[in-house]
Amino acid sequence: MKYVSTRGTAPVLDFGDVLLTGLARDGGLYVPEQWPVLDEATLRAAASQPYADVATEVMWPFVEGTFSRDEFAALVADAYATFDDPAVVPLRDLGDDIWLAELFHGPTLAFKDIALQLVGRLFDHQLSARGESVTIVGATSGDTGSAAIEACRDRDAIDVFIMHPAGRVSEVQRRQMTTVDAPNIHNIAIEGTFDDCQDLVKALFNDAAFRDRRHLSAVNSINWARVMAQLVYYVTAAAQLGDGGRRPVAFSVPTGNFGNVFAGYGATQMGVPIAQLVVGSNRNDILTRFLATGEMRMAGVEPSLSPSMDIQISSNFERLLFELEGRDGAIVTELMAQFRAEGSFTLDDTRMGLLHERWNGVRIDDDETKAIIDETFRRTGVLVDPHTAVGLGAAAAARRDPSVPMVALATAHPAKFPDAVEAATGIRPPLPDRLADLLDRPERYDTLPNELAAVRAHIDATLG
Repeated sequence: MKYVSTRGTAPVLDFGDVLLTGLARDGGLYVPEQWPVLDEATLRAAASQPYADVATEVMWPFVEGTFSRDEFAALVADAYATFDDPAVVPLRDLGDDIWLAELFHGPTLAFKDIALQLVGRLFDHQLSARGESVTIVGATSGDTGSAAIEACRDRDAIDVFIMHPAGRVSEVQRRQMTTVDAPNIHNIAIEGTFDDCQDLVKALFNDAAFRDRRHLSAVNSINWARVMAQLVYYVTAAAQLGDGGRRPVAFSVPTGNFGNVFAGYGATQMGVPIAQLVVGSNRNDILTRFLATGEMRMAGVEPSLSPSMDIQISSNFERLLFELEGRDGAIVTELMAQFRAEGSFTLDDTRMGLLHERWNGVRIDDDETKAIIDETFRRTGVLVDPHTAVGLGAAAAARRDPSVPMVALATAHPAKFPDAVEAATGIRPPLPDRLADLLDRPERYDTLPNELAAVRAHIDATLG
């Protein structure tokens, strides 16, 4: 499998180089040169096989040529052995053919573990094989950072710098990052928003001299390997609820940076019968507004009960834009330049018509989020975090066909957002035993201004 950039001018790479490169040199994101298609037998088998076996089968076409089949299968099995549920992504029936896909059974209690537990191992394998080292820089709106840190901690060939927006992540999210005592882990609180953190990461990558000198790489969702690993749970859920791929299913995804729901789109390209993809937004509703009007327009970022979605620039949307524009990198480059310069761009009715065949967007505000958390608990006895509540609310509002199973992605354990859950239900969800002392552990992080020079100097000073 070869990979191309969404902006069309970066080198075509194989999987190993895409993994270690992260952002393409032309500022674009890597995508597969063509989508492999899963055959009927694979979809049928996915309904009953262990998750790691399905994951190996689904992802193999993307990595073939970089790993041997046995090497890759062993890395996948090792990654998912860290999860506390043998199903890895169990499905919970909420009634009326609405299901939760619980994506939070990994080490850091969020869906990011599903990709990053594997990505950390892929990095380690490739760097060892090449005798190289990298500096990972990443931005997090809350969950990617802790998952990346847990996946990469104490690895000799990797230094990790994670930027989070100061004061804009939950205390549990922050402490899961800042209490990790490992010599290769470095946390930075940026005085700004998540979008500011994300812009700093892209600016560091676009500084060619710094990028090459520090061997920069990325594990956030701009890295194709993240999206690749997230494809798998769409396959397993669709196979289990859709009679091995014989009937369609629908998915509702609480969405910030668009990587998770883009994986759902990728699954459709691989032949998974997904009838509907619902994008759930909070008050920062750029994606919902776009799906309603065709205009992608930036607005200010406002804090909410679902902070991982407090985003106005959804990086991975560029991957879908590339597909909508017939994989024409020049058009994507022009639209993204316009977006940066003017704060908006608009797609024509033809492209929006293609989107509306499968996509819907719904905005769920904080009051609605609290009401959904409360109603879900009273009706089912299940506690959900605010992001999952957004997904459930969007599913209820936009569901097209009640005869089609609707899967809402439960993206975080409720204990990651205990204040919001307690305010809605009166019940404070406890952390698992392994994290029971999290709030007592010492923290290690530096606070920096939202300035590229300050971040670059800090990384240089830290690495020496």
